[in-house]
Amino acid sequence: MRIGRLALSSALMLAAASVPARAATIQISMQNLEISPAMASAKVGDTIEWINKDALVHTATARNGNFDVVLPPNKTESLLLKKAGTVDYYCRYHPNMKATLKIDR
Repeated sequence: MRIGRLALSSALMLAAASVPARAATIQISMQNLEISPAMASAKVGDTIEWINKDALVHTATARNGNFDVVLPPNKTESLLLKKAGTVDYYCRYHPNMKATLKIDR
């Protein structure tokens, strides 16, 4: 009986270890001409949700060209992260709005 329980327990642990981690959704807000948080971390496969809480159009424009998301006033836009690296980005309309996104594998 004990061997059967041990085998079942081992099988359950192996099955749990093989389940892939769930992708996360990271929310970043743009409000009062600021990006918050100004430094965010994510993983490849995660989704970034930029939430524009201002009455102005903003963008999330990567300096390395990886993305250029336009955010109409009071709207949310999403982006699935496909590439690891550190990306500095800004708003094309308000260049003082700057942030960094660190994307791990």
